[in-house]
Amino acid sequence: MDSIELKSARRAAGTVRLPGSKSISNRVLLLAALASGDTEVTGLLDADDTRVMQDALAKLGVHFRDSSVKGVAGPFPVKKAELFLGNAGTAFRPLTAALALSGGEYRLSGVPRMHERPIGDLVDALRGIGARIDYAGKEGFPPLTILPGKISSSNLRVRGDVSSQFLTALLMALPLSGKPARIEVLGELISKPYVEITLNVMRRFGVSVERTGWRYFSVPAAKYRSPGKIYVEGDASSASYFLAAGALGGGPVRVEGVGRDSIQGDVRFTDVLEKMGAAVKAGDGWLEASGSGKLKPIDMDLNHIPDAAMTAAVLALFADGPSTIRNVASWRVKETDRLAAMAKELRKLGADVEEGKDYLKISPGKLKPGVAIDTYDDHRMAMSFSLVALGGAPVRINDPKCVAKTYPEYFNVFRTIAS
Repeated sequence: MDSIELKSARRAAGTVRLPGSKSISNRVLLLAALASGDTEVTGLLDADDTRVMQDALAKLGVHFRDSSVKGVAGPFPVKKAELFLGNAGTAFRPLTAALALSGGEYRLSGVPRMHERPIGDLVDALRGIGARIDYAGKEGFPPLTILPGKISSSNLRVRGDVSSQFLTALLMALPLSGKPARIEVLGELISKPYVEITLNVMRRFGVSVERTGWRYFSVPAAKYRSPGKIYVEGDASSASYFLAAGALGGGPVRVEGVGRDSIQGDVRFTDVLEKMGAAVKAGDGWLEASGSGKLKPIDMDLNHIPDAAMTAAVLALFADGPSTIRNVASWRVKETDRLAAMAKELRKLGADVEEGKDYLKISPGKLKPGVAIDTYDDHRMAMSFSLVALGGAPVRINDPKCVAKTYPEYFNVFRTIAS
């Protein structure tokens, strides 16, 4: 197995220019494809997940030229296609909904892990308005076969407690129906900031959704139109690793490309850092963190920032008491079962970890040097555990290439700030 050795470091300082946000990039690509007019996209993430989306859109009849996307002004013109979508949830879920309303015959598949990630709630919601979707394997999971259906109603119900991507997929696809639609969310909606990103990007493309709390969403009978130009801000989830490095390694570490006015929920990771005793500064298009290296324990509900919550779990190794990361059940259905994976790898490093259904309680122990961290083909496992090197212990990261999903240059950039 390939691996990378990160040497023990005591200091982190410097400035990092972030890659584009994955969450925003794939939303922008899809809506630019469905819109009328050409959209010039700057700041787009260039990584595995966005390449998967671009390749799929190209097969569906969307044309790209340099940084420009030529919209198809409605449903996809290609009515038969087989699409391999890797492990990109931000491509698989939204394309499922958009293709269900495109009147064609499509087969969607991915890597084995994607076929273990549930999609039944989204399929049920789409079937409820006349979409025809069959499971090509296990009931409730990809791969999927989508056939032409007759969309007869625009009143939908979808569970919100498994993945916010199901609601996001429906919101972005429903303008293709040409009818006003109303979505009712059943249960507690998790990861609300990601839905806020969806609503923000839809507004940029001319469709304004009204919501009543987090229970009801009203989608107008409007068509997407290009804003002409759109900028993808830096990835706030990726920012968390460098900001955490500043807190742990003294700093200051500044990230550029995302700031206090970001539309991404993960900028609120700065709240976690402040509770742990770090000093945080923010401006237009930048964030900065520094600290003494001595961290306070936390007990926090991090449902709103599930990706950055993984960074917090690793920082808990260096707190002066037990920390609890709560309400992160969605970790179970991500690129890997992140609750189980986190617990196992933190224990390797000497922590006592209690793994619950939706939480981790992490009690620091004596940090073990030279541990090999398994990453489970999960980019965020690899990036979050790189922080162990700043705790004064060398660490080996197995399968480091998995970071290509969202940040191919991560380890090269990390080494520029760690010494």
